[in-house]
Parts: sequence; structure tokens; C-alpha cells
Amino acid sequence: MAHRVHDHQSRLPVAQAAVLALPPSSQAKDMRPRWTALDSLLCGAFAGAVAKTVIAPLDRTKIIFQVSSKRFSAKEAFRLIYCTYMKDGLLSLWRGNSATMVRVMPYAAVQFCSHEQYKRLLGSYYGFQGKALPPFPRFLAGSLAGATAAMLTYPLDMVRARMAVTAKEMYSNIMHVFVRISQEEGVKTLYRGFTPTILGVIPYAGITFFTYETLKKLHTEKTKRSQPYPYERLAFGACAGLIGQSASYPLDVVRRRMQTAGVTGSSYATILGTMREIVTQEGVVRGLYKGLSMNWIKGPIAVGISFTTFDITHSLLLKFHQMGYFTH
Repeated sequence: MAHRVHDHQSRLPVAQAAVLALPPSSQAKDMRPRWTALDSLLCGAFAGAVAKTVIAPLDRTKIIFQVSSKRFSAKEAFRLIYCTYMKDGLLSLWRGNSATMVRVMPYAAVQFCSHEQYKRLLGSYYGFQGKALPPFPRFLAGSLAGATAAMLTYPLDMVRARMAVTAKEMYSNIMHVFVRISQEEGVKTLYRGFTPTILGVIPYAGITFFTYETLKKLHTEKTKRSQPYPYERLAFGACAGLIGQSASYPLDVVRRRMQTAGVTGSSYATILGTMREIVTQEGVVRGLYKGLSMNWIKGPIAVGISFTTFDITHSLLLKFHQMGYFTH
């Protein structure tokens, strides 16, 4: 009898330990840091700002060629960059970058944040909550994120294009662009080129996010590592940018022509009319794909930096949450 009591008592701490071990694990599960929409907005804004600032001189040069009938070549592009530097100084290569920041930070913030939300919604709908989405929902999440961001920030893109192709004397700052366009050309002008933008951003954002997410998924399956190294992220983002921008580039040219029609003296009013005029005067490759070779340089760099910065900032914020620096 004493042996039984002793045996029961000796087993009791083990049973109690097993019982007591349960709540902490469930508590730990509940205490895990949660990724919020604000975190996505902050990381997205920072990622967009870093990426666009790095490639701003190339971006400005591309826009100047897109909106003119001058033939594009790498030699002419770098000659333009050099002449601009010699004439107006180094900072002139970043002319319009303030407008880019005003646009790209909310654009990237909304795009990355909405992408996370769309992935969560589509994951719940298709039964893949917390897992990698199948191909079509993966593409759809990217397309919806791009369309959402473009709709909310389009006038800022219009202003950025105007500042990139005009002299400093014409527009002194961002607000001056808004005021002059509204007074001289009407408020509707701020949305000129909106349709080709949406038509272009759907395949671009869809393909870009789809390619990046797919490459990360394949990487995890092959290497058994949950997170790629930074240089691997850069490579995945570069591939995503290259494919996405090549697929939607003609609509980007049409958009820029329509946005800058008020200052270039052209009369681009509709998508088909603009395309027809470009093809008639400049040809398909030299017109609709003008500057694409420069996009193959700047596009992969920008997208690679953007995705990599977002993921790294994302990881850092999660670590800060775990360390207790931020509370929700």
C-alpha cells in the first residue's frame, strides 16, 4: 500500500509538469507577434523610396525618351545623362524625385499592404490559409494590389511625369504642378492616361508578385530554408521585374505620352489613337518599346531592391515586436 502511495506521488510531479507545460505553449502561440497593416504600410513605403531613389536618373532619362520622337539607344541615353549633369549639376539627375517620393511611398505602401491582405483573403477563400497560394490566386493577389495602389495614387504619377520632362522654370514644385494643370488644362487632366495605367498595372503587378512569390516557394522546396538570403531575394526580384515590365511596357509608353501631351504639344486622347500614332510615326519596336532596354537595367534593379528591402524590413520589425519594442 505504501509502495502504491509512493509510486503515485512519484508520478504526480511528472503528470503535473505535463499539465503545466500546456498553457505556456498555448500562451506562446497567442503571444506571437502579429503582422499588422501598419507594419506592411511602413515597410512598403520604405522599400519603394529606397528602390526609386537608386534608379531615379535612369527613370527620368527613360521618361524623356518615351515622350519624344527621338530614337532611343544606350549611347544617346547616357549622353543625355552626361549633358544634363554638365549643364545643371548632379542633383538635376534626380529632378522630379521629390514628386516620385510623394507618389511612390504611398503607392508602394498601399501595394505591399493590400497584397498581404489579398493573399490572406484569397487564402481563406481557396482554403490555403497560412500556406503558399496556388498559381492563379497568386497572380490575382498581385494584380489586385497593383490596381488598388494605382487607383489611389494616380494623380501623383501624372505630376511626376510632368516634372521629369519640363524645365525647372515651368514647375517650381509639386503643388505648382497641381495648380497649373488644374487651372490651365482642367482637373480631369490629372487622370489622363489612367486607363492604360490600369490595363498595364494588372499584368505587370500580377506577373511581378507571382514570379517573386513562386521563386521564393521553389527556393524553400529545394533548399529547405524558410527564408532566402538577401542576394537571392535580389535575384528573384530582378527576374520578377524583368518579366513583368517586358509584358506591360507598351502601355507604359502610351501612358507617358498621354500624361505629357499638355507640355509636348501632342494630341494624345485615347489609348488606341495614341498607339496608332506612335506605330505610324516611329514603328512598333522603336515606338511602343522605346527605352525597354533601359528598363531591363533599371527595372530588375528597382524591383529587386524593393522586394528585398520590404522582406528585410518586415523581418526586422517582427524581431522588434518579439523583443517588446512595439506593442499592438
